Amino acid sequence: MRQSRRSRCWTAPAAPGDGSPMSPLTPYRRLFALPGTRAFTLGNLVARLPMGMFSVSAVVMIAGARGSYALAGAVTATGLATTAVVAPWTARLVDRHGQARVAVPATAFALLGATGLVACVRFGAPDWTLFAAYAATATTPNTGGMSRARWAHLLEGDAAALHTANSFEQAVDELCFMLGPVLAAFLCGTVAPEAGMLVGSALLMTGVLLFTAQRSTQPPTRPVTASGSPVLAPGMPPLLLSFLATGAVFGAMEVATIAFADERGHRSAAGVVLALQAAGSCVAGLIFGALRRGAPSPGRTTPADRAAGPAGYVEPFDAEALAARRYAVCVGAMAVLLTLPLLAVRLTGSLTVLAGALLVAGMATAPTMVTGMTLVQRRTPEGRLNEGMTLAVTGLLGGIAGGSAAGGWMVERWSPAAAYTVPVVAATTALVIAALAARTGTARRRELRLEAAPANTA
Repeated sequence: MRQSRRSRCWTAPAAPGDGSPMSPLTPYRRLFALPGTRAFTLGNLVARLPMGMFSVSAVVMIAGARGSYALAGAVTATGLATTAVVAPWTARLVDRHGQARVAVPATAFALLGATGLVACVRFGAPDWTLFAAYAATATTPNTGGMSRARWAHLLEGDAAALHTANSFEQAVDELCFMLGPVLAAFLCGTVAPEAGMLVGSALLMTGVLLFTAQRSTQPPTRPVTASGSPVLAPGMPPLLLSFLATGAVFGAMEVATIAFADERGHRSAAGVVLALQAAGSCVAGLIFGALRRGAPSPGRTTPADRAAGPAGYVEPFDAEALAARRYAVCVGAMAVLLTLPLLAVRLTGSLTVLAGALLVAGMATAPTMVTGMTLVQRRTPEGRLNEGMTLAVTGLLGGIAGGSAAGGWMVERWSPAAAYTVPVVAATTALVIAALAARTGTARRRELRLEAAPANTA
């Protein structure tokens, strides 16, 4: 059992002037009253903004210079596939050697690939060099995962505060993926085709340097242990599969919306429509983080745990079971709300109505991701948290690639409106996986407690 660090971590008191305890800002004020949290959050925000810039910048730059969207898409897909392979290894090195020692050189190497891509496009290098250069960007560290790892280190033992921190991190993700493409399109369209990639590279390096300079909040390195990969940890395989299906929702939705806007003669508005989905998720994430969750903290035990005693102790039943059930509920809400965009395009054919439907549908994204990442943090073996969260992101990336392919096939084979069935099917698949996993996990824990109880009462 992981030892609670609550007695060794400074806990922020309620600050005077915070207002009523029911104020929605109170949890966030207390969160950022912790020493060093504002500094590492600012640096991480700068580092994460380019995450929404690189793909758009690469597509605009390559398609403009070579006149082929197929080539541009193939290059970015290669980079995505390479990242799915390399990112978990980078995260494992971060866990073993520390964020600063690994993230800075990994980012520097990734920027060599980004600037190399700019040079290859600028000077007319052969097409194969574009694939090689963009694949080198796969060493970019998972800055969002490193930030979440810091919160988990600082707030271990305080489930409510960690819930708020995870919600805030998800809202930041949505903000970056909402603003990043807009900034990239503006730079590539008004300054130079290469401007988006170059500015994104500069922001990434600056942000990583600012983030890693905050050593006081960095999680300690862990010695190499014999613990297996997080992929095989109890409860992780179905969780990662549900992340894969969730990623397919995002990939298919993006392709379907761009195609639908193009069909209506407003392709330039597709970015704004998709940004509304991210905006809905961002707002929902902040609200979700301000809610006081009823889940017990990791240190609490149920009557069955107490009856079982130390010999029969496993992770507290109610905390784990409630977290899994909440995740299933959130995925279910996402599946239901994703029917709104499908109905909007089928019944009205209006881009304006679709925008409103996506705004509402997006509100289920952040709670789903927050509860999912909370389960990843619970189930990842000690000392491998960055690797576990990066595997979750890798699952999302793989799902996005598959969802994009499936959505594109539906657009070509049937219609943009038909492509909106793919997100609904993907979300339903994620729901089935999450619900079965929650039910199986609950049944297994009850069996463990029933087996342990007689031994301790004898």
